Amino acid sequence: MAAQQNPTERAELAQALRTAVRGEADFGTTARALTTMDASNYRRVPLGVVSPRDADDVAAALAVCRSHGVPVVPRGGGTSIAGQATGTGVVLDLTRHLRRIVELDPASRTAVVQPGVILDDLRAAAAPHGLTFGPDPSTHSRCTLGGMIGNNSCGAHSVAWGTTADNTHALTVTRYGGDTLRLDRGTLPEDLPGLPELIRTHLALLRTGFPELPRRISGYALDALLPERGTDPVRAFCGSEGTLGVVTEATVRLVEAPAARALAVLGYADEAAAAEAAPGLLPHHPLTVEGMAADLVREPAGLPRGGAWLFVETGGATPAEARAHAERVLRAADALDGTVVTDPAGQRVLWRIREDAAGTATRMADGTEAWPGWEDCAVPPARLGPYLRDFRALLAEHGLRGTPYGHFGDGCIHVRIDFDLLSPPGVARFRRFSEELADLVVAHGGSLSGEHGDGQARAELLPRMYGDELVALFSRFKDIWDPDGGMNPGILARPVRLDENLRFEVLPRRPVDVAFGYPQDGGDFSAAVRRCVGVAKCRTPRPTGTGVMCPSFRATGEEAHSTRGRARLLHEMLAGEAGDGNGVITDGWRSTEVRDALDLCLSCKGCRSDCPVGVDMATYKAEFLHHHYRRRLRPAAHYSMGRLPLWLRLAAPVAPVLNTLARMRPLAAPAKRLAGIAPQRTIPVLARQTFTRWLGRHRGKGTAIPSADHVVTVWPDTFTNHLSPEVGRAAVRVLESAGRTALLPGRGLCCGLTYVSTGQLDKARKVMRRTLDRMGSTLGAPLVVLEPSCAATLRTDLPELLPDDPRAAELAASVRTLAHYLEEYAPDWRPPRLNRPVTGQTHCHQHAVLGDAAERRLRERAGLTGELSGGCCGLAGNFGFERGHWDVSAACAEESLLPSVRASEPGTAFLADGFSCRTQLEQLGGVRARHLAELLAEGLEGDLMEGGAGEVSGPAAE
Repeated sequence: MAAQQNPTERAELAQALRTAVRGEADFGTTARALTTMDASNYRRVPLGVVSPRDADDVAAALAVCRSHGVPVVPRGGGTSIAGQATGTGVVLDLTRHLRRIVELDPASRTAVVQPGVILDDLRAAAAPHGLTFGPDPSTHSRCTLGGMIGNNSCGAHSVAWGTTADNTHALTVTRYGGDTLRLDRGTLPEDLPGLPELIRTHLALLRTGFPELPRRISGYALDALLPERGTDPVRAFCGSEGTLGVVTEATVRLVEAPAARALAVLGYADEAAAAEAAPGLLPHHPLTVEGMAADLVREPAGLPRGGAWLFVETGGATPAEARAHAERVLRAADALDGTVVTDPAGQRVLWRIREDAAGTATRMADGTEAWPGWEDCAVPPARLGPYLRDFRALLAEHGLRGTPYGHFGDGCIHVRIDFDLLSPPGVARFRRFSEELADLVVAHGGSLSGEHGDGQARAELLPRMYGDELVALFSRFKDIWDPDGGMNPGILARPVRLDENLRFEVLPRRPVDVAFGYPQDGGDFSAAVRRCVGVAKCRTPRPTGTGVMCPSFRATGEEAHSTRGRARLLHEMLAGEAGDGNGVITDGWRSTEVRDALDLCLSCKGCRSDCPVGVDMATYKAEFLHHHYRRRLRPAAHYSMGRLPLWLRLAAPVAPVLNTLARMRPLAAPAKRLAGIAPQRTIPVLARQTFTRWLGRHRGKGTAIPSADHVVTVWPDTFTNHLSPEVGRAAVRVLESAGRTALLPGRGLCCGLTYVSTGQLDKARKVMRRTLDRMGSTLGAPLVVLEPSCAATLRTDLPELLPDDPRAAELAASVRTLAHYLEEYAPDWRPPRLNRPVTGQTHCHQHAVLGDAAERRLRERAGLTGELSGGCCGLAGNFGFERGHWDVSAACAEESLLPSVRASEPGTAFLADGFSCRTQLEQLGGVRARHLAELLAEGLEGDLMEGGAGEVSGPAAE
């Protein structure tokens, strides 16, 4: 079935759908561009996207699509790795509205859910009853139950609780055309004429044609319909990848969640040794037996010795029982080394390494790209060791590399391989390797798919596994369900070729002219955009721990405002730039669709650290704005806040007058309107005396200049200098207590942050070069930067915008935070004991670029207890001040930061090293937050006044 491409027919289809459904029918450029890809190598451009509100909407949409002869693709979280969540017709987005847990019955241990329910939401609802849903893919924070049913997902705990099919009792399914069926175990639905005969006339083939192994996901599970298997249409439907119908409701089984868990981490010489050890651990009834090799682990901190590891989780009624269980596993395992981790935080750190593997494996250690395509073959667990040796040999024979990991206890291996999918010879080798690997898997008695489904990646090769006769039966089964062929055509039955529709073939073959250097991507902007493989960690509805990514998505819930969504739009923009007519977005850097999606990007840089593949949307946004507004009028905020260092420098002499005028409402309102500032915002107060002027006078009090070893340069960033000089004064006081003399590195310096964030990159480079020229002899010496956003700019944006200037890299390497400097250069300095709780915010740029380990250690030494919140404050430099951003800015603050402030106990200090975070807390939370330097300086003043003990409140004295 071909999708309609005629513009008139497409408009008629769109109107018919808008009339028929109460949900949204979006045939616009943005909606189509966002759904061209899933997490696979494939790309297909849909006609439009429908977001049904309920089951009636699903039926109505399917009826309209059948009447117009247009195919339909059901889509959940879009994290499918084999291409089955892409299509050329209408995409049904089941995540927007169909997210209700209809019923949860602890007594029967079942739940009734709609298809768009996020797995973690179901688990959270079941947790108070001591229950959980067993299957748990690594995408559990954003994958949907409907998608899990479609792919028969498994996850790390399948050795204990099985696959999604094992945990699904009943389904309500709507077929192409709109009729609805109820599927229950033990009964074939009456509305599928021909199905009983299909089973009855092929009993021998169905009984002998399917290999017995725990992770057989490939093809249709027709053997589940055998009488001796319980005639189970629910199991047969699971794993059908949207080719039979659309799930509108599912009854799933819940299992008892262990009250306590422990993790035995076992080290082996290599992955084959780990694989051969895995089956021997199964009699101990672990919850998981996960494996990964050293080439996947960038920083093996916390792992025992070895070249590969097994993660064996155990459960118990008490922590002691779980630990004893894990220690029994450790004693039984013939491992080189091992450890048992019982601390939940320590377990989370280790599991995060494993769960991020789907993303981190897309980059080899040397930065080479690697791709899915042979992501999850499965063999009998006893054959896993020999299979892995043969697999490695086949990789070497083809000159390919990969990093295997996965569910060793079930014989299921995930791997990303460094295929060249950009050139015809590379694609040809991809095909040859795929065919030979399919034969290897079958030779070991395995399944081409052990978790993620066949999709486009493997369905073409199913005859190698099942034979032509059984595969022909798959097509007949599909026809009974979907005689018109409208449900996800080209997948499973009558599949398209595995080397068609590759998502890279539409990208430009020549490098795109860009401003940033993109050192991690060989200077290639297309390669930078290709980093996004679609695993969608940016779509999590809540921040993970201290993570940041992606605050705008969590505020809006819109795919266009996720890191993945923006990367997809940039991909389609580049496809349009290629000029072959394949791009959805055809106006390149002038695209309003890309501009509007990036408008709500806070440039928090959270994705730079939190995205498993290091997508850096803040940089991509700056790049886009640079091109989009080249030789064009910019938004007012780009001139006002984007050139803030200039305006503040000019305003400094008349700061008191301007402060007075800013507080006069009749004058402030039109001034904010003219400057593009949100009317809800209060203009920050300008300092009466800048930090640089204060430091000059402070140094001029007759103090002799000490030796070079005791001099430290302090960066006079715009925010500290003109808006919060008290932070600079406090930092100087702390440094002096450590025996250091603070000096300025030069005059008229600027990191260029505000120019970068607004995409004024030519101006940014000019400012940065001037700064390098003025650094003089201080260049390369340790440089304390108090404002995290400026430190991050110097550390990353400076060398990436001036890649050919060695001074840029030298300056970037010299950047230190105050805590980092004290730890490295004054290790014997003892901070004052403050002994009080703190709450507040770790600056997003510090989290993403600099890290906050030194700050954590310094707070601990100073007796400051409590965790700072994750997420983003929502102000994010100029973002929260810009007109039109108030709602999102406030929503971000309400996610973690403001609730943590409201929940704080009396006497808590509010801590935020970033000027933006402090401003947001003051304007939305009504509290005064301080830089860590200020708290330390107050403690030092208290020590002086009270003989070395006690605390004082209020700002540090000059």
